[in-house]
This record gives sequence, structure tokens and C-alpha cells, in this order.
Amino acid sequence: MLTRRRFLGYSALTPAMMVYRPLLSAAPAKAARDSSLPTVKIAVLGNTFQLGSSLQTITDRFLVGYPWEGDWHVPNIQVVSMYIEPKPAPEVGPAYGPGRVAPHSTERDVLSEGRANEFNFRICRNIPEALRCGGDHLAVDAVLSIVEQGNYPLNHKGQILYPRYDYFQQCVQVFETDGRAVPYFNHDSLSFSFQEAKSMVSTAERLNFPLMAGSSLPVTWRIPDIDIPFGAQIEEAVMVGVGGMDHADFNALEALQCMMERRKGGETGVKSVQLLEGDDVWAAGDSGRWSKELLSSAQSRSDALQGLTIMDGRPQNLVASGVLPQLVRDPAAYCLEYNDGTRATLLMLNGADADFTFAARVTGHGKIATQFFRGPKPNVSYSAGLASKIEQMYTTRKAPYPIQRTLLTSGMLEACLTSRLRENRKIETPHLEVRYQAPAESLYART
Repeated sequence: MLTRRRFLGYSALTPAMMVYRPLLSAAPAKAARDSSLPTVKIAVLGNTFQLGSSLQTITDRFLVGYPWEGDWHVPNIQVVSMYIEPKPAPEVGPAYGPGRVAPHSTERDVLSEGRANEFNFRICRNIPEALRCGGDHLAVDAVLSIVEQGNYPLNHKGQILYPRYDYFQQCVQVFETDGRAVPYFNHDSLSFSFQEAKSMVSTAERLNFPLMAGSSLPVTWRIPDIDIPFGAQIEEAVMVGVGGMDHADFNALEALQCMMERRKGGETGVKSVQLLEGDDVWAAGDSGRWSKELLSSAQSRSDALQGLTIMDGRPQNLVASGVLPQLVRDPAAYCLEYNDGTRATLLMLNGADADFTFAARVTGHGKIATQFFRGPKPNVSYSAGLASKIEQMYTTRKAPYPIQRTLLTSGMLEACLTSRLRENRKIETPHLEVRYQAPAESLYART
């Protein structure tokens, strides 16, 4: 019988080996740090430290470094503490006798404990302990919070109730009690609730600490290397995304927003949204609600079109051929109307594509189209761009781009899911009058 113990012993790439010292030595990373610069001590907070999770991939960027601009970059950042939200207690099983519970050693336990032993940081029982490193006062210079996956309940809109706001509030309580606040990064959306997200932004402003949030897509490489000219007039835009609702759609909306915010007049907020599904998506394209021409341009940048391409290698225009309705499982269109009249649509096209792409018609520049590049597993190299921006905030105490981008995107997603709940009707969104000016510099990875 192949027991779990024997299986782990025979496996060549078990979690234990991934943290085994000869295979993952910290010495080169430590030696490469610039000793002339101050070291930023950070607390890592999360709920899923397992292979391939965002918490694992981004934390490891700060433990061992990451490839950046044709070199191996080791940031002057030291992880000094980590809090991993405990999983629910395992069920009592008769095989373990009365009053006993099943062993619950997991991949997460092995990886986080292994990293802690390897890099000499503290595993903490709660968030205040992580921020104070077991002492009585705030003992870190910055916070990295990544809450994803996990067995959380859903609300009536189908949103996963990730406790990102709760993590943030616990940190804020420490900041206020100890009289000092530090830079805070929140991975992905700020909250499932726009009101909670607004509260997070206003709290950061009140306590005067930099708050940054969002995903890797806005700062990853683009194929081709292109951006919306700053201050240009966008006539219409189409974004293509893939993946599950209430996660991949947020990433796609944020990628869309990092392009839209560069338009003439700056960001003015969103006037209305409507989430269409099923055959209504294709009917909206036929009626001109979203541009088939721009969808074709966006998909021309994809390296992962499905259909005939994966069957016999044949290149194809999925839009012109009319095969999209046969390929796409559960199509969805997130239709956005901005306060300045600009229209944009996110199309979630699972089954027809596997890339995130964008196209826009820009006055004086014609059509601009690009792919937001995601490197293959296991290295997930596209998160290096995000790690670089997080590092920049930690070291300069200034977020490289406005938190209002993620605030607006979080609100867009909640509003679209509200539209879905209301039988996919168009809804007005006066609460999404979020105004801000994006930086003129293009901040995505360029080399």
C-alpha cells in the first residue's frame, strides 16, 4: 500500500524538498542585497501559503529576489513575520479514536514553516502579533496582505466574502494604538463591498500611510509594448478576459481601467453598468453595443485562441467566422458607460481564448491593441512587475499609481454583479463618481 508518508518520500518535488536547504539556499540572495540601503522589514498576512498561490509567489519575490530588467534583483526587504489564517479544525474520524482529530499537516503548513526556518522569520498566531513581532509595539516597516481562495461564504450576489477589509481594520487598530502607520499592500480587489473599499481609502488618507492594491495585469509586460497615449481621446474600448466570475473578471476590469484612465480629461468615474449573459452578449454585439471590430483586434493579439487553431493549427478570425457562440461557455459582457460618455466593454470568453487582451479606437491613432502577458507556470514571472511596484511603495512610502484605480474597479465589479442580480438590467452608478489623474508615465514592465 502506498501510504502518504511513502508517497512524499518517493516524490521528487514534494513541498519538503522545495524548502530543503541545499535546493533553496538563502545565502546568494542575502549576499546580493545592497548593504548601503536601509532594510525594510515587512509582515506578511494571508490565508493560503501553498504552491502557486499569490501569497507564495509574491512573498518569495521578497525572500529570494526576482528577474527584473534582464537581471536578478534582490530587494532590500526582509520578511520578519507571517500570519497564516488557520484552516477550520479537521473532522473527528473514527480511525483516530474517540476525542482525537485527524492529523492536518498540509502543503501550506510545510511551505510556510519551511520558509520560516530557512529565512528566520516568525510565524504568528494573529495579525497584531505579526505586526508587533511578538512585542508590545509596531515592529515592521510595511505590510503585505494577500487573501485569496479559502472556504469563505458567498453573499446574495455570488461574491466571495474575502476578509480583506477585516485584515486591514486589524492592522489599522494596531497603527492607531501604537501611534505609527506603515505602507500597506492589499492584493486584488479592496473588498467585495464598495463602501468598505471607500472606508479603507479614507482611513489611509486620514492616517497618512500609502495604500496600494490590485493585481499583476496592469504592470506586466505587454505584447506588443504599447500604451494609450496619455491624454488621448478614447472613442470605445473592448477588453477580453477568461476565468471565473468574481476573480478573473476583477483582474480583467483592472487591466481595462489602467488603459481607460489615461484618456483625455483623466478619470471621471462610471455613470452606469450592465452585465449581459448568454445570447444577450451576442445580440449586443450585433446591435453595436460593443464593437465586433475591436473584439477582432483584441483577439489578434492573443497567442491562445481555441477552436480550429488547437484542432489543426489553422489561424482563424473567431469573430468573422461566427464560431464564438459555439466555442464560448457562459459568455458575459460587462458594459460600462463612463461619466464623460466613453464606452468600454469587458467580454469574458471562456472556451474561445486563454489570454487577456485589449483593443481601443483612439482619435488620431486608429486602433490600439495589446496582450497583457502572463508567463507560464511554475515561475509566474508576470508577478515580478507587481513585486517591483510593491517594493517601490515600501522603500519610497509613495504608491506608484493612485489607489482610486482599484477603488473604482472594485466598485465596477460589485455594480455589475448587482446588475446580474437584477435580471441583467442596466443600473445607474452615481456612487462610482471616482475622479483621479493617472500618472503620465507608463508603469508596466517594458524590458
